[in-house]
Amino acid sequence: MDSATFHQVVTGESSRNRVLAHDDKSTAETQPFFGELGTFRLRYFASQSVSPSLPNRGNGCNCNGTGWMMAQKLLIDCDPGIDDALALVLALFDPRFEVVAVTACSGTVEACQSTQNLQAIIERLDPPRHPRIGAGFDPEDAPISDGRWLHGEDGLGNLNWMPVSRQHLLNSDKLISDCLRTYAGQLSILCLGPLTGLARAFQRDPMLCGMVDRIVIAGGSLNGVGNVTATAEFNMHFDPLAAAAVFRSPTTKTLVPLEVASQIEFGIELLEQLPPKYTRVGGVLQPMLMHFFRSIRQHWGQETVPLLSAIALQYLSDPMLFATQDRYVEIEEKECSMRGTTFVDRRNFAPHRSNCEVVVHADWEAVRDAVYHAIRFAGACSDEVS
Repeated sequence: MDSATFHQVVTGESSRNRVLAHDDKSTAETQPFFGELGTFRLRYFASQSVSPSLPNRGNGCNCNGTGWMMAQKLLIDCDPGIDDALALVLALFDPRFEVVAVTACSGTVEACQSTQNLQAIIERLDPPRHPRIGAGFDPEDAPISDGRWLHGEDGLGNLNWMPVSRQHLLNSDKLISDCLRTYAGQLSILCLGPLTGLARAFQRDPMLCGMVDRIVIAGGSLNGVGNVTATAEFNMHFDPLAAAAVFRSPTTKTLVPLEVASQIEFGIELLEQLPPKYTRVGGVLQPMLMHFFRSIRQHWGQETVPLLSAIALQYLSDPMLFATQDRYVEIEEKECSMRGTTFVDRRNFAPHRSNCEVVVHADWEAVRDAVYHAIRFAGACSDEVS
């Protein structure tokens, strides 16, 4: 599918609206294609001397006729989980990313099930570029609670998908180490679950900290209100020792906290953005998200779903839509009622140097629009299920 055809699929508009020119008339003409993000994206591409036309699929770069934008090398560490599965789908079909590996961790479900979920999702999607997969492992002091009550017994809405391939997989910490050595200084890591694998990789080889481009962490709480206890967010509460170790590491980190998901609403209209079920992406996303909406309504009594993982991915792709502050962040490690609580020092004269960027605000409408665009893009890139 060429970019002109894809544009018509996604927006219903003719490709003439995609011509870039630096005047008011062209800004108005490009608005139908860019939607809520029109002005921002036009200015961004203009500042980069790059056309905003859609990139080719699966070539590891964005070739647009006037210049090249290299895809960002990315490793995704996750515990799918429906929200993590959505973010994984969007990343695998986003030409701005080259997803070199995905690693499983224990959290929403145990590590073995999490690994099977990753394998099954990737097999069903058959993305343009298949990433390496790392097997998860359970931390020694994992809490009894997990996310099955919300995500289903298998973590994916009780779909019970089993992977076809039985290939041997490296443990997630070893795969993280291998990828960091291979792409030293080029690899970003998106952490969507507990930080068990990343912490163990750093523990095995502290020199890896200097090889990371940046780490984006979905989790934690900025205002001290949790979602698994009164004060702790799930990912930090599940393995607080690992989380504390990662935040102490000398790496460039960004925290996308729980409050971000609560400030942007994804209502039932999200289901209308999904590709048809007969496509590979639609066949994966539709049953999972329908279960998620039903489960959220049943257990939380609300009609909107939190998609923190997808928002964290959008931070990586469009950081200019977000406002951050440099803060000192630490995690409560002790086994007590405050286990996994995220402490963010917001004093003007904090005694500790900042160790993390924290997302504090965003253009929420633009972020939501970007997620919808990414879903339609992934659907247009996926074939019908044979």
